[in-house]
Amino acid sequence: MIRTVAVKSILNKTKNRDPWFLDDYTVNPYSGCSFNCQYCYIRGSKYGINMEEKLSVKSNAVELLERQLSARARKKQYGIIVLSSATDPYLQIEKTEQLTRRLLEVILHYRFPVHIITKSTLVSRDFELLLDINNAAILPDDLQDKLSHRAFVTFSFSTIHDVIAHIFEPGAPAPSQRLDTLRMAIEKGLHSGVSLMPLLPFITDTAAHLEEMFQAFKTAGAAYIFPATLTLFGSGPSDSKTLVLNAVAKHYPHLLEKYHRFFADGSQMPSYYRQAFTQKMDELCRQYQIRNSLLAR
Repeated sequence: MIRTVAVKSILNKTKNRDPWFLDDYTVNPYSGCSFNCQYCYIRGSKYGINMEEKLSVKSNAVELLERQLSARARKKQYGIIVLSSATDPYLQIEKTEQLTRRLLEVILHYRFPVHIITKSTLVSRDFELLLDINNAAILPDDLQDKLSHRAFVTFSFSTIHDVIAHIFEPGAPAPSQRLDTLRMAIEKGLHSGVSLMPLLPFITDTAAHLEEMFQAFKTAGAAYIFPATLTLFGSGPSDSKTLVLNAVAKHYPHLLEKYHRFFADGSQMPSYYRQAFTQKMDELCRQYQIRNSLLAR
């Protein structure tokens, strides 16, 4: 039986626009997630080890968004809506619920720009609708001269190897399928690229792996890449730090000591690693002539 929940609000105004995703607003059609990525930052006691068990549909989302966007549009408070910030908008349940699609129809009606962030191939179902949004949406005033598109589709990867992805993203579509869908989005004319988040230290951030990924994304026609390293939180049995360390212990035991050392005192990799990482990503973006921003330079 599908779990439903009524919510008080569906359109969330962000305090600060993210420099990569350019989110003025966020919308999350679902609560919980069936992709069950071990490194997910929203894991923990709220969702448990298997996040699919807490998956729910926001039953009044369409009516709420209609009301909230109508009010924003009357005041000309246009801004980019990100779907989604806390779960994937194209979970398996979307095939039957079509909640994300119905929300996109409301977004099109009120002419708001949209940024889809997904690991799913199901987004291809809505390519035509996203193209309609791209043609009709109104950008916020401060982005009018900085963006040439109004709909963006960003595919999330931590690797392009299906075997590695199955370890750390056991419920998500295989990256090989994602790569095909990225290619399809670009062929359709959508402005599309890659969220390379998170790269896994000594597993998917090696020189050979990075070259392979950048070459694949370049061949697919990705317009941009947003790279970020791994951040892990918590010490409970369902927290991301615990789950990733367990996966490393099982599949990459030779790396476990390094992971324990890196995350012993915090949630982020050491500063020297992050500095070297940023430098390497900048070099690769220049080498492959792929931008790391949606904004015009």
